[in-house]
Amino acid sequence: MAKLFRAAIMGPPGSGKGTISKRIAHSFGLQYLSSGHFLRESIAANTEAGVLVRTYVERSMLVPDHVMTKLMLPRLEQLIDHSWLLDGFPRTLSQAREMNNLCQLDLVISLNIPYETLRERLSDRWSHPASGRVYNMGFNPPRVQGKDDITGEPLIQQDDDKPEALMARLRHYKDVAKPVIDLYKSQGILHSFSGTDTDRIWPYINSLLSTKMHTQPSDAFQTQTH
Repeated sequence: MAKLFRAAIMGPPGSGKGTISKRIAHSFGLQYLSSGHFLRESIAANTEAGVLVRTYVERSMLVPDHVMTKLMLPRLEQLIDHSWLLDGFPRTLSQAREMNNLCQLDLVISLNIPYETLRERLSDRWSHPASGRVYNMGFNPPRVQGKDDITGEPLIQQDDDKPEALMARLRHYKDVAKPVIDLYKSQGILHSFSGTDTDRIWPYINSLLSTKMHTQPSDAFQTQTH
């Protein structure tokens, strides 16, 4: 049986985590686990954790550590025999320590994107609230302006994607992420990538994973030039 490989990706809002995560999952056969997806799923299913999550989401509050771990750790436990890439968890040092008690990560990717780039990306970002699908008017627009591709329902711009709220979000991310990044750096598993363009960062991440996993990725993204 092939050795299990578990990785996490970190980055501020608008850093391209979702795009890069999907490329990694596609190229290297890792299961893509999104905390946002699990949050929406648990709310829709009305699970015990989902009921708790809803009380925070409805008030636009951050979901606290004990609720996130209550939601995420059982999911990870179910996937104990799988290789995966985790996006959106752990966000805090407390969450990282709790996860360490369950399983050890092999690799953590941290994306460092300049503020100006994040500001431009997020000001162009619109989403479909029910599904969490995100569109970018610059490089990933909906087929019909202002409408979700699948349901045709209206898209919205989140209040926290508006410029006045962005600085606070980025400052919060830096404050909370730094201890987590320091922890993974001390464990020797952190790899940081800087840049303004996902397509330029991707080959370096691709190369790192090929080395770490001792495998050749599928060529689906090696030939991508745009």
